[in-house]
Amino acid sequence: MPKKILAIVGSYRKGGIIDTIVDEALAGAEQAGAEVAKIYLVDQKVEFCTNCRTCTQEPGKRRGECIHDDDMANILYQWDDADALVLGAPVNFFNVNAITRRFMERLVCYAYWPWKEKMGPKMRIARPAKKAVLITSSAMPGIMGRVFTGAMRALKLMAKTMGAKPTATIFAGLVPSEKDPKPPKKLLAKARVAGRRLA
Repeated sequence: MPKKILAIVGSYRKGGIIDTIVDEALAGAEQAGAEVAKIYLVDQKVEFCTNCRTCTQEPGKRRGECIHDDDMANILYQWDDADALVLGAPVNFFNVNAITRRFMERLVCYAYWPWKEKMGPKMRIARPAKKAVLITSSAMPGIMGRVFTGAMRALKLMAKTMGAKPTATIFAGLVPSEKDPKPPKKLLAKARVAGRRLA
């Protein structure tokens, strides 16, 4: 039975740096026999988390139910059915962009945090069993971007919360050096290999 790979893209630009690298990872997974699917967050209705904590009250490993009637539940149902994740989002002013941050906040449903608990939330998935490839980009050089932006840390936290352990991280640096930048070939090659390993 082929593995199912789900990509969640937080970039506003279809066909841009993030989307192109994500596509390369998915192509690698398909080459290795996986089934792939991609979700653009810009095409989804994902409401802001109101921090009501309704979704954190019930115990158990199953994520909590949100009060919002939007597309978030469908995204997470698709993730339930997948074996691995490709998660991509650009840096916008030192961290992942706003639409990805909105998605990230809604992942609180993977935490158990009843009102009587004073020590903070407990993650429902203690040991991630799935795999993830994480992709981000920045105006900074890749090495500096990893240190001086919180983007990769945010992507790692999202993957872990959803129950996935990163097997590869890709940071595309110096992306706005031209009007329509293209990812370096070495990063595309890395993404393809990473996708094959997911499969």
